[in-house]
This record gives sequence, C-alpha cells and structure tokens, in this order.
Amino acid sequence: MNVVHALEEGERRFNELKRATGARSKTLSDAPEELVESGVVARRMEEDAPVAVYYDLTTKGEELLGALDDLNEWARDWGEGFPEEEPHRFPSP
Repeated sequence: MNVVHALEEGERRFNELKRATGARSKTLSDAPEELVESGVVARRMEEDAPVAVYYDLTTKGEELLGALDDLNEWARDWGEGFPEEEPHRFPSP
C-alpha cells in the first residue's frame, strides 16, 4: 500500500512513485496496474513525445487511504506485541 500513500498528495509518474516508495522497478511495475484494475488508482497517459503515464487516487483510493491511516493509528496505539521484524505490515504514511 505504499503506492496508495505515495499518491496521497496527487498524481505521479512511475519514476516518481519509484522514488517515493523506494521500491525497485521490477517490484513496483505490477502494483499500479493492479490498483488500476481494482479501481483504487486511475491511470492517465499523455501521448506527447516522450509518452508520459500518470497515476492518481480515485475516490475509492482516497477512501482506502483513510482506512489505512485509521489502521496505522490503531497500530500505533495498540501495536505493542506485533513482531519487530514485520514493520512493513503497518507502514507509516
């Protein structure tokens, strides 16, 4: 869900998502498309040279972001006892 948090402040290109999430290209390449297919993220393409693809949250994605923020807050309040080796399960926004 790092992609969802990375889109919190508006649309981004793929390389901007890569920098914002710290993910490798191979790891990140499927995530935006899966989120587009599920209706969480919108994809916009500009056909100028060079072609530019932008990703942004849909209304569904914005609602998911709110739910993730609530879950993160809950984890901070009640997360004591979660294994330290799994911090990625509740990433900070």
